[in-house]
Amino acid sequence: EISEKVEPGMTTADLDAYAEKRIREMGATPSFKGYHGFPGSICSCINNEVVHGIPSKKKVIRTGDVLKVDTGAKYEGFHGDSCITIAIGQVTPEADKLIRVAQETLYKGIEQVKEGAYLLDIAGAIEDHVIANGFSVVENFTGHGVGRNLHEEPSVFNYRTREMPNVKLKAGMTLAIEPILNAGSKFTRILSDRWTAITVDNALSAQFEHTVLVTADGYEILTDRTKV
Repeated sequence: EISEKVEPGMTTADLDAYAEKRIREMGATPSFKGYHGFPGSICSCINNEVVHGIPSKKKVIRTGDVLKVDTGAKYEGFHGDSCITIAIGQVTPEADKLIRVAQETLYKGIEQVKEGAYLLDIAGAIEDHVIANGFSVVENFTGHGVGRNLHEEPSVFNYRTREMPNVKLKAGMTLAIEPILNAGSKFTRILSDRWTAITVDNALSAQFEHTVLVTADGYEILTDRTKV
């Protein structure tokens, strides 16, 4: 609904208020609000902002922006976590490609999910598609397990690393898969608000995320908006 609601001239605080209203109208509660002190129901990031952007009346959305909206909701004791990246009006060719590849990358990762597969399969599929398209994978933020808690084990890396325990997937596991792509450097830094991460070179960033259930014969996307 956010993608249909947003328009130039709105603030990220406007989107936050709308998201919280809709979450509560559907009988759920915002997962993010108050989580470790986070003040919003959504994380809203514009252009070079990577993750955990705080909604603000001072952040006005403009034509040409790349807007990321990440939100979570708790319903009947379980959390769901999802993110989209939206092109606001006409964007640059680079921005358009970044958004397209970011969405493709999410599904490349999801397609690896099935009982008996490994987290490394997800990480490899994501990393390969990002690199093949000339972008970089943000390494210091990862996906995660999700369920009765918003963040649970295991960490779901978006790149191959020996630091990642190569967990074998079992039916019933629920994962938040969330590749984050930068148009430039993979490195980020945290702003003085202690939440918002931005690209070190001010390059654009894009992210898509779904909460995915591992099933015996594959997967089910629990945050599939086409089924709502």
